[in-house]
Amino acid sequence: MFGRIADVLLPSIGRLSVTTDPGFKIMTGSLYAANHTSLADPAIVLAALHRIGADPVVMATAGLWRVPLLGRLLARGSHIPVHRGDRRAGDALDAAVQALEQGRSVLIYAEGGLPLRRDAGEAAPGAFRSGLVRLAERTGAPLVPVGQAGARRVTSGSTVKQLAGLATAPLRRPGLHVHVGEPLQLTGDRAGRSATAHSAVTAAWRTAATRLGEPAALAA
Repeated sequence: MFGRIADVLLPSIGRLSVTTDPGFKIMTGSLYAANHTSLADPAIVLAALHRIGADPVVMATAGLWRVPLLGRLLARGSHIPVHRGDRRAGDALDAAVQALEQGRSVLIYAEGGLPLRRDAGEAAPGAFRSGLVRLAERTGAPLVPVGQAGARRVTSGSTVKQLAGLATAPLRRPGLHVHVGEPLQLTGDRAGRSATAHSAVTAAWRTAATRLGEPAALAA
């Protein structure tokens, strides 16, 4: 549902393009991992995944469930609230494991939060937290790396700048790109699995950012 809504609304704020690796295919019970740069990127990623036929449940900050209408929609869609720094934090992993074992796919932001930078430029994904690898260990779910670029052109920086960016996006219609990589199995010890996942998501991000001519990707 959210993917459909995002795909319908997104053309009013930006020009989204989507690419995939030649070996990409839809697999049930997959773990989609995307880089997180902006409050706008979940909608962008969901719209892109909807276009290629994927419909994951999303692990998202629990504060969104307190927004009246949005919270009801998230609950109805069986999306997963993440209570960071709370005794309920482990509940999110348990819910994600259950979804994966039922054949649903899950979208996770392995960095766990937004970058502190205030500029609108791109940068490679930051360090991953342990949640992604723990899910892969418990379920054996294949990892699908997702790289998005351009979301910071919609919203980034201070609260005032983010509101201004969102308000002017329909006039600017910035370029947005999402690249979805080939599914892979994470093997080895926990550190090795995390490094493999981070490299795969970084490669997907670099492909997306290069499509937009972002200096950070071109320099790399």
